[in-house]
Amino acid sequence: MVSITMYSSAGCGYCQSAEHLLKRKGVTRINKILVDQVPGARETMTHKTGRRTVPQIYVGELHVGGFDDLAALERAGRLDALLGQ
Repeated sequence: MVSITMYSSAGCGYCQSAEHLLKRKGVTRINKILVDQVPGARETMTHKTGRRTVPQIYVGELHVGGFDDLAALERAGRLDALLGQ
C-alpha cells in the first residue's frame, strides 16, 4: 500500500474524520505531522500545499488536499485506485 502523510493538529475533527476514512479503507499507517506540536511544520505545510488549514493529506507524493477532497475522491470511486487497492 502507498504511504500516507497527513498534516494534522490535536483535536481537529476534520483530521479525525480523514483518519477514520483512511482506516476504513484499510490504511494501517499514517505518517501524521502535528503542526501545533512540531516547530516549523505549519510553515512547511503552507509552503508545500499553499493551504493553511489541516488536514492536508498526501497519498504517496500526490497532495490530495483536505478531508473534503479526500471524501470527494471516495464518493467518486477514485480513492481505492490512489491507495493501490
